[in-house]
Amino acid sequence: MPKQNKVAAHITGTVWKIEVKVGDAVAEGDTVVILESMKMEMPVEAEDGGTVAEILCEEGQSVNEGDPLVVLSE
Repeated sequence: MPKQNKVAAHITGTVWKIEVKVGDAVAEGDTVVILESMKMEMPVEAEDGGTVAEILCEEGQSVNEGDPLVVLSE
């Protein structure tokens, strides 16, 4: 079974835009989701490269710091 990494929200806010789709290849540092907090847009970047296995959020959804947003498989 391939190793999976979860990309988590680093702030509390609202999912403004999802930048990836299931099956997309992402590299370390690529933006996967953009969060809006206090009228500022903040990118959430992948800490490791991989393939998007699952998207755990929807645009417009409120999230808390630490909530998983995207699952990457190696």
